[in-house]
Amino acid sequence: MDFRYPIGEYEPQPFSEVLKQQWISDIRFLPGNIENAILNLDASQLETSYRDGGWTLQQLVHHVADSHINAYCRFKLALTEDNPIIKPYDQDKWAELPDVKNIPVNISVTLLFALHNRWVELLDHLEQSDWEKTIFHPEYKKKSTLWYLLGSYAWHSRHHVAQIRSLRERMNWK
Repeated sequence: MDFRYPIGEYEPQPFSEVLKQQWISDIRFLPGNIENAILNLDASQLETSYRDGGWTLQQLVHHVADSHINAYCRFKLALTEDNPIIKPYDQDKWAELPDVKNIPVNISVTLLFALHNRWVELLDHLEQSDWEKTIFHPEYKKKSTLWYLLGSYAWHSRHHVAQIRSLRERMNWK
């Protein structure tokens, strides 16, 4: 098993209503899924890397919050501007900042519950044409539709929960 990608890498899919509802559900349920994935882990376990050279579970949970804050902003920018240029960030450097090291993971889990509540409300009310709106990522020199981003962040949600669950299974943490 590839511990880096326990569910495989993201593969874009053509638009469908069924897939849209599945992906929105992935976003909707991520906060509870991540909360359940880390349930009853102690500080030592949260300081364990999910793979050699990878982030600790503590860093991973805070990363999801950081990433999804940016995702939510990217959606809002795409809906209110014409192909806005988004601000890239160095996720590895963010994972080394004091808030990630010092703040308990439950703070980011709480943040995710509030953030995802707002995000899902937005997603549930998008018009069909909104899914074709775009952002431009200057680092990758790539234009992406909101449809692509929805799939990517739905995958991101499942991906990181799977990393935590995979480590729990390998370590036999009940």
